[in-house]
Amino acid sequence: MTTLADFAAALPKAELHLHIEGSLEPELMFALAQRNGIALSYASVEEIRAAYNFTRLQDFLDIYYQGADVLRTRQDFHDLAFAYAERAAADSVRHAEIFFDPQTHTDRGIDFGVVIEGLHSGLEAARERFGITSRLILCILRHLDEAAAFATLEAAKPWLNRIAGIGLDSSEVGHPPEKFARVFAAAADLGLKRVAHAGEEGPPDYVWQALDLLAIDRLDHGNRALEDPVLTARLAREAMTLTVCPLSNLKLCVVESMDAHPMRRMLDAGLRATVNSDDPAYFGGYVNDNYRALAASGQLTQADFVTLARNSFLGAFLPDETIAAHLAELDATVARLNGDVSA
Repeated sequence: MTTLADFAAALPKAELHLHIEGSLEPELMFALAQRNGIALSYASVEEIRAAYNFTRLQDFLDIYYQGADVLRTRQDFHDLAFAYAERAAADSVRHAEIFFDPQTHTDRGIDFGVVIEGLHSGLEAARERFGITSRLILCILRHLDEAAAFATLEAAKPWLNRIAGIGLDSSEVGHPPEKFARVFAAAADLGLKRVAHAGEEGPPDYVWQALDLLAIDRLDHGNRALEDPVLTARLAREAMTLTVCPLSNLKLCVVESMDAHPMRRMLDAGLRATVNSDDPAYFGGYVNDNYRALAASGQLTQADFVTLARNSFLGAFLPDETIAAHLAELDATVARLNGDVSA
């Protein structure tokens, strides 16, 4: 008898909120450090995992940036991307839209081309091996200034054929979306889709700013939007996709427990919520670990998980015909699994 968790895990799905640097597992970190002759401040994989016992976003970001320092060469970025895609494919992910933080690397003297060429080649190798497709989304580090963001956008111009969109991540509190309104307008002029982290630790006003000042196509996180009924109604009315990250929310104490996660309220409010892993090496698991955690909470039904998987394709930056093909596969999978499910 298939459990609800296994049913959810078997569904074909897209992942729309994944920071590639946040998929750097300790084992790969050690291997890359050795390959590049980098001395780590941790003596073992176990010490790194112990350091992941953080409870707020800034503590996580501190270790996140330290870990990223082992990424130096095109091959390093290739290996990082391929390793993520292999895990995602095993989780029935058919398509992934992947954030990367060029400033994290260019500020260390790594050429923009090294980063994107390595990521692209790794994802292409994964597509050929596993059939998983992907898009790259350039994220701006919001704790840096507007000038740095514009410089990054300029550096990206030779590679726009490999970049689907622009995003906004890093420390949210104290760095409102309005800080980058002109950058996002320039990105829109270049034909890039726009997404932004808002409403994770920041207030509902940050979500309003992301909508009205950044003209986002998709909202990353968005949990705190539920504090504003007018905002919640707008998100539902406009079918704005929310890329929700349950295990991340738990690890960073955005929620007290998985039983208290707002996913149930999001679906009841008609929000186009999706399930994603955020920074899986740091937050306790990849996308199916998030699906299973929600299943264990007892909040959701089989139909809810089908809705979440369907939302992930509807929110993807893919042609309509490709989305339709993914939805047809989803329907066929549900039909095959139906009748062999127990809650």
